[in-house]
Amino acid sequence: MFESVQSLIDEHRRVQEELSDPAVHADASRARRVNRRFAELSRIVRAHEEWTRVADDLSAARELADEDAAFAEEIPALEEQLVEAQEQLRRLLIPRDPDDARDVIMEIKAGEGGAESALFAADLLRMYSHYASAQGWKTEIIDSDPSDLGGYKNVQIAFKSSSNDPAQGVWAHLKYEGGVHRVQRVPATESQGRIHTSTTGVLVFPEVDEPEELAIDQNDLKIDVYRSSGPGGQSVNTTDSAVRITHVPTGIVVSMQNEKSQLQNREAAMRVLRARLLAKQQEELAAQAADARKSQIRGMDRSERIRTYNFPENRIADHRTGFKAYNLDAVMDGALDPVISSCVAADEAERLENLGE
Repeated sequence: MFESVQSLIDEHRRVQEELSDPAVHADASRARRVNRRFAELSRIVRAHEEWTRVADDLSAARELADEDAAFAEEIPALEEQLVEAQEQLRRLLIPRDPDDARDVIMEIKAGEGGAESALFAADLLRMYSHYASAQGWKTEIIDSDPSDLGGYKNVQIAFKSSSNDPAQGVWAHLKYEGGVHRVQRVPATESQGRIHTSTTGVLVFPEVDEPEELAIDQNDLKIDVYRSSGPGGQSVNTTDSAVRITHVPTGIVVSMQNEKSQLQNREAAMRVLRARLLAKQQEELAAQAADARKSQIRGMDRSERIRTYNFPENRIADHRTGFKAYNLDAVMDGALDPVISSCVAADEAERLENLGE
């Protein structure tokens, strides 16, 4: 695998030169792509330099060990460092998901469990919002349909990172969250103290960087406008500002009503539609080829039950990786790193296995 490092080092040098070209920065889309590639390659170059340094130190220590006992004492530690440096470099050489640097649009939808499922949707929104804040990401509620008890029947939120490093990208972290989230707890509406099981669905889409990136024929769109409505059927405003866009070829439907302006709702709907169309294209590509993008950890089956949140036991369990911890209270406050790290590790292991096939 390490044979490819030199070509990547050469590419890193070329990309660095490209970044000094004013023409690159005059094109925002091109600049974003080049910066992302430079950040990705820089991690590999640094890891290769560290691996080379440790290997050289170990070689020198072995040569001098017979003459100086102090060098012999350094050998075990250097051997351990070399293994660690080699493993780090090996993992960085695994082909990345090309969407890792993208921002994300997430939909959280109430499922089985009625009012309790909608309340848990609000809890998940809070959990992801706190996690995003800890990562330094910006969050934006695009659209929401609140329930009567303070939860959400459906809520859509955008997460945006300022980093160009794919390893720090929003999609690199949140792509594993799509699926069915099961909650076990005593609902606020339960008078007998019985534990109920409910489910809430999460959909995660990589966001399209620029509208031009994904061409949509306007003739393929059916656009309807209607009056926004809130909980209980009460009118939110007195104009037909809500927008429903149907992409006729795929049957994808997106509705927006959060904004008071029809134009703003239409722009938000198009933003979500592009993300869904991009995800659909990727699903079709993944189905056609068994490559690194077809990850079992980030399965495309949105009906898959991926995680259980057991409040009486303060336990969280990820059913794909076997991860289990008894700090659910902290997780619900945004401490998601260990859970997501277990998915990243399992995904990397599968990619490494695929490389050997």
